[in-house]
Amino acid sequence: MLRSAERILTTHSGSLPRPRDLLAPLHAKDAGDPYDRTALADRVRASVHDVVRRQIDLGLDIVDDGEHSKSSFAMYARARFGGLERTTKPQAHAVGATRDSLAFPDVYEDMRVMFAARTAASGRPRGMTALLCTGPIKYTGQDEVRADIENLKAALAGTAVKEAFITAISPTNLEMYFQNEYYKSEEEYLLALADAMNQEYRAIVDAGFLLQIDDPRLITHYNRDPALSIAECRKFIALRVEILNHALRGIPEDRVRFHTCYSVNVGPRVHDLELKHYVDLMLKIHAQAYSIEASNPRHEHEWQVWENVKLPPGKILIPGVVSHCVYQVEHPELVAQRIERFARVVGKHNVIAGNDCGFATSAAGDEVHPDTAWAKLASLVEGARLASARL
Repeated sequence: MLRSAERILTTHSGSLPRPRDLLAPLHAKDAGDPYDRTALADRVRASVHDVVRRQIDLGLDIVDDGEHSKSSFAMYARARFGGLERTTKPQAHAVGATRDSLAFPDVYEDMRVMFAARTAASGRPRGMTALLCTGPIKYTGQDEVRADIENLKAALAGTAVKEAFITAISPTNLEMYFQNEYYKSEEEYLLALADAMNQEYRAIVDAGFLLQIDDPRLITHYNRDPALSIAECRKFIALRVEILNHALRGIPEDRVRFHTCYSVNVGPRVHDLELKHYVDLMLKIHAQAYSIEASNPRHEHEWQVWENVKLPPGKILIPGVVSHCVYQVEHPELVAQRIERFARVVGKHNVIAGNDCGFATSAAGDEVHPDTAWAKLASLVEGARLASARL
C-alpha cells in the first residue's frame, strides 16, 4: 500500500456523485426489478471512466470507481446473494428510535417529512422491498464483481495512477439489512455471510486492487440501540471484528483498507459512539489502513485520542479532513491544519488524507450536492499540498 513518504497522499471513502440518469436503473437492478441490462452496463462503464478521470484531474492519488455500479454502498449486495427472498415485513434496521431521534424528536420528525416529500417530488422509488434469509447463503455475484474490476481497469488504462481501490460491504451490515430466518444463531449467520463475502474480497485483491471494507454499522449500532451500554456495545463490536477477520482470511493485510463512519445523518448528533470506546477493537481488524471520521464538529477533537493510542507499526490512518455533513466547503488552510495534527501524533508517513464519508447521490436525492462534493475534494487536495510543504 502506498504511503505518504515525500508528500501527503490523498484519497476518499469511496462513494462519489452518480449521474442522475444512473439512479433509477441501478435502484431497479439492486431491488430485483426489471431494467435494461445492456443499456445499464454501457452507461456504468462510461460513468466509471468519467469519474476516474475526474478524480485524476482533481489531483487525487488513490482513486476508485465512485461506486457507480451500485445504488448504494450496501444495497448492491442484494443482487449478489442466493438464499434471500422478498418480504413485506418491516426491515429490522428501519424499526425503532435512535438515541438522537429520542433526544431531538421534533427535529428528526421534520427531517423524516422533508425526506419523504423530496423523494415523492423526485419521482424516484421510495425504498426497496425488504429481504429475508430463508435458505443457505450463497455468493452469486461473480459476474458483477468481475464487471466492476474490468470497468475500473479500463478506466485506469493509460493513466499514471499507481493505486486504486474497490469497496465492498462488511458481513456486519449485511446481517442488519438481510433479516435471518434460516440460521440457528447470530454467529452462524454472520459466518455464512463472511464466507460468502470472502469470494468478493479475494476477487478484488486478486485483480490487483486494494480492498476497502465499508462497515458503518460497527459504530452506528450504539446509536441505533438506545438500551445498549458501552460495555455491551464493545461485545457486539468484538464479535463482528472476529467475523470480519474470518471474511478476510487469506488476504494480505497490506491490501486492505477499513472504513467506518456515522452514516450520512446531518441532523443533531450527540450520541455517536466516541472513538475512544472502540479504537482498540478497530485496530484488531486485519487491515493496513483505517479510514475514520475526523472533521465534522462532533469528532474533530478526537485526533487527540492518538496521543494516547499508539498506531501499530506498519499501519496507516486515513482521517477525514473534509466532511459530508457540513455544507460549507472547508478552506484548504483548515484542511492542512487537520492533516498536520495527525502527522504530529502518528507520523506524516502514516497519514493519508481522506474524507469522513461518501459523497453519494441516492434514490431520494443528493446526500451532498455534486458541486459541493467535488469542491470539497478539491479543497482536500489543496490542503494536502499545503500540509506537505510545511511538513
